[in-house]
Amino acid sequence: MKNIPRNKLIAFLDNELRLSEFPKDESSNGLQVEGSVTVSSIGLAVDACDYVFQKSAEKNIDFLIVHHGLIWGGIRSVSGVMKRRIKVLLDSDTSLYACHLPLDWHPDYGNNAQLLKVLAIKRMGEFGEYHGKRIGYWGSLKKEHSLQDFIDRVDRTLNTKSTALSFGKKVKNIGIVSGGGWSAIYDAEKTGIDTLLVGEPSHSAYTLAEEMKLNVVFAGHYATETLGVRAVGNMLKKKFGLKTEFIDHPTGL
Repeated sequence: MKNIPRNKLIAFLDNELRLSEFPKDESSNGLQVEGSVTVSSIGLAVDACDYVFQKSAEKNIDFLIVHHGLIWGGIRSVSGVMKRRIKVLLDSDTSLYACHLPLDWHPDYGNNAQLLKVLAIKRMGEFGEYHGKRIGYWGSLKKEHSLQDFIDRVDRTLNTKSTALSFGKKVKNIGIVSGGGWSAIYDAEKTGIDTLLVGEPSHSAYTLAEEMKLNVVFAGHYATETLGVRAVGNMLKKKFGLKTEFIDHPTGL
């Protein structure tokens, strides 16, 4: 079985995922919990939580990469849920590595780039400014679709059940920001998109979409953010020959 030194893998990921470009991210991106000094198996998941940690331990995973990590703006205490979560990682000697905004934005492995790819949307430019950097993309379909046809495509591709605000007449030019990216709606008028695809619904988006005559599709926070970690796993498997496994724990949200 192939393996790699933990610190070599961390240095590679920090550089490849370009963590330094997101100094304002609330997430503590990079290594959050230190485990085994060598890595032979890598787990990928959306959320750092007990279910994922327990499954990771059962599968003897050495290194776990998640989109939503444990540490956001520092640790106030290691007690209760936080203590239990960290204990599972320490007991199984599993490293935890988090990549938040860089994995939404990344032009190759990112959630938004991958969404464009799987939905056959041609990338036209960056979209959705957040903390001074655009983390999403916008692009065009080959031909116009009805909103329902587009929703059906999204639901089939992501295995989700979308909800939508239907204020536009067509779906052709689409802005994409995964997860809780509804605030990208403010870029809609500048870019000239007719449809916005995001994860989480928001009450505040309704009247803005209504007045902009914009379709908004909410495909689920979880469903729109599985593609990034999966893409990173595929890349690491090809580059280093390591065993990789996605640990699925959908929230339905």
